[in-house]
Amino acid sequence: MRFSLNRKRFKDLSEQEILALAISSEEDDARIYRGYAEGLRAEYPQTAAVFEGMAAEEDEHRQLLIDLHAERFGPTIPLIRREHVSGYYARRPVWLTQNLGLERIRSEAAAMERDAERFYLAAAARTQDAATRKLLGTLAAAEAGHQDTAQELSEQHLSEETIATEDDRERRQFLLTWVQPGLAGLMDGSVSTLAPIFATAFATQDTWTTFLVGLAASVGAGISMGFTEAASDDGELSGRGSPIKRGFASGIMTTLGGLGHALPYLIPDFWTATIIAFIVVFIELWAIAWIQNRYMDTPFVRAALQVVAGGALVFAAGVLIGSG
Repeated sequence: MRFSLNRKRFKDLSEQEILALAISSEEDDARIYRGYAEGLRAEYPQTAAVFEGMAAEEDEHRQLLIDLHAERFGPTIPLIRREHVSGYYARRPVWLTQNLGLERIRSEAAAMERDAERFYLAAAARTQDAATRKLLGTLAAAEAGHQDTAQELSEQHLSEETIATEDDRERRQFLLTWVQPGLAGLMDGSVSTLAPIFATAFATQDTWTTFLVGLAASVGAGISMGFTEAASDDGELSGRGSPIKRGFASGIMTTLGGLGHALPYLIPDFWTATIIAFIVVFIELWAIAWIQNRYMDTPFVRAALQVVAGGALVFAAGVLIGSG
């Protein structure tokens, strides 16, 4: 609450402060666009060129605003930024945009320009002073012009073929970094824990003991798979992406794959828990087959036969060992 009280309301800003706010906003947006460009340059050079061009446009508008400020108010620009003004549109922190997908980054950039234009138009409509109203309208027109410039730059640098190529590269990177390690983890967690969980279940018919064994097996397998994936390949030569991301994807999905049929054993009744665990295993195996078909282009029937057959064999081994 104290923070909000320390922020100045937009309607209380002087014309000089409005101009200073616009200057700092243009500077921030230019930095954001250059950050996008830097992050995309290696994999998506054409899209990076678009953001470099947009940053240059922001620099030009900022310089025009600085010249106008110097002409009207002198060379000293007040220090006022977005966070100092209540109700002013905010930008997402840079660290929250670093891992966005390509299309999402393009959408974020378009939203940045729309937010600024809408804000200036709304502010101009609420302003009674003619000079301030004109200034806000000019800023709104500048933001609308930015959108046109972005479209022109996109047409210049991004042909349909280029967009298709970059989108395909992004999809491939998503598969290598997240889907493949996650799928491997889900398969390992779902299938490899079947034997110890159901062997314990049928050997002891104690649901709590079975749950503890399943929890230990799932967490242990998740930690093992996560570290193995992260340590196996740094991604530099293979292009598979960050080893930390792959490790988390593999480890988390391995743990979830095992916990799926371990959690039913929190139910005290043995046969109720076991029947529910059977159903969960069936769902897990079909989910794996669906993921293989959806993302890895594996024919669904073949994927289902492979996964279900493998899971059935492991499941049978666990039941036979536990019953013996």
